Order: sequence, then structure tokens, then C-alpha cells
Amino acid sequence: MATTSALSSLSSLSLHNTTSRITTSSRPTISFSFLKRPSSLTPLKASSDQTETIFFEDQNPEITANAVFDPPSPPEGFVPAPYFDEGADETEAEIATAYEELYGPAYSGESMLGKDVNVMDSKLKKGGGGGIGGQKPKKEKIRDGFEERVVQVRRVTKVVKGGKQLKFRAIVVVGDKQGNVGVGCAKAKEVVAAVQKSAIDARRNLVQVPMTKYLTFPHRSEGDYGAAKVMLRPASPGTGVIAGGAVRIVLEMAGVENALGKQLGSNNALNNARATLAAVQQMRQFKDVALERGIPMEELWK
Repeated sequence: MATTSALSSLSSLSLHNTTSRITTSSRPTISFSFLKRPSSLTPLKASSDQTETIFFEDQNPEITANAVFDPPSPPEGFVPAPYFDEGADETEAEIATAYEELYGPAYSGESMLGKDVNVMDSKLKKGGGGGIGGQKPKKEKIRDGFEERVVQVRRVTKVVKGGKQLKFRAIVVVGDKQGNVGVGCAKAKEVVAAVQKSAIDARRNLVQVPMTKYLTFPHRSEGDYGAAKVMLRPASPGTGVIAGGAVRIVLEMAGVENALGKQLGSNNALNNARATLAAVQQMRQFKDVALERGIPMEELWK
């Protein structure tokens, strides 16, 4: 039966030039299309189990390399598009309108929060951060030429009706090492906030330190603040700053390179730093004294 059905299917096969059809009485019609290959190419087949590769050995690579590109001619009435950098520049209103069409009114130049970029800082919760990922936004460090040096950070408590409030007190010295120096003290619930507030307080209380060309004091001086007493003496070039504690930090931030300092009273860092500023404020330059007295500077050395 299988042989009879195969012979009947072959007898009903009809061949044509480009299309062959297999027609049987029990199966639908299936069409096969045979495409003609170019007569100038002789294909060589290298077949494998899964893929079939065809090579054309009659193709000349020199003719392909020297081929000339012949683009089609443009149609009638064709106008080339202008370049993007030609023409007048767009106005701000046109740019804002284009942004509105693409991204909506939020990108038209008007912020939904107004022109105050720090408006969100006042809305942050004190307990938890309101920034990205629950963190508070970091404030940028002030860049005005002054350097900051932390002298001391201590924990302080305040007794209230409900218990004790714990805070941090920071003492910071700022200076530009060119004669300007200041001492600040502030308290906050966090150490970083206390240091920032102290630096701002120190910038509000700057003091000018008189110095000679050898970066030392013009004369001796003593200053006190509370129970702290500080003694300052000038030194020859190459001596360095011989002092300790808060006195040394204040003199280094002021730019003094040759000086002697001594703490004579209390060991409190804040009082000694302010006593150093009190001693510095008592110093005067020789030219200022000579001008005030109305005599030449040479008379002061006699």
C-alpha cells in the first residue's frame, strides 16, 4: 500500500519553468519556487551536518574594489534641508516653549519651589533626614580663604524639667595665616553642626595680629581672660612657635612663625585662646606709635 501511494503521488507531479506543484487526491496543494542563479557565478557547495556554505569563485575582487558609486539624481522640486547651525539663535522664550512641549511645564524655567534653592532645608524633619535615602543634605564648606582648626569638642548637659539634654560644644579657631585670626564657640546636638556653628562665630570675631617682616611680634605682651593668663614674647628667625595648647593653634592660624608663648593661669582651652587674642590686641606697630606721637621712628630706638 505504501508503494502504491508513492507511485500515485509521483504520477500526479507536474513540473513548470519556475514553479512545481505536488497535487494528490488526499493532501492539499504545496507549491515550490526555484530561483534562478546568475549565470556568471559558479557556486561551490561545502555542506556539513547543520549548515550549508556557498562560495563564488568567479567573483573578481578588483572589479568590486574599483566600482564607482553612482547615486540617484534628486527628484524635481527637491530642496535640501538646512544645517542645524545655520540661521539665527533661538530666544529664551522659544527654548522654554520647546522644553514645555517635550517635558511639561516643570522644565520651562520656573521651579515649582520658587527661586529659593534652600527652601527645602526648612522643611526637613529634625529627627530624620529628608534628603535622598533618608540622609540630610550636606552643606558645602565655606571657601573664603580661611582655614579651620578644631581645638576641643566636649559633651555638655543641660538639666531641664524632663531630664537632661545632651549636646556637643566645639571650639574652633579660623585664620588666613596672614594676620587675621578668630576664636568661636558653639553648641549643637551633633558634632558636625557644632563645628560649623563655631566656625561661623569665629568669622564674626576676627582680630588683626601685628607682625614684623620676620613673622614675629613687635614687642612683648600679656593678656588674661577669666582665670587664664597668657604671656607672649617675640623670637628671632628660625625659632618657630614655642607654645602649647590653644595658644599654639591661635598663633599658627594667625601666621606667626617665630614666637614664645606660655600659659600662666588656668588650663581651660577656651579661656586661653581668648586670652591670646586679648594679648595680641594690646600690641602696636612701631610706625603707628611714632605717627601718633608725631616723631620719626628712629627716635623710638634711642
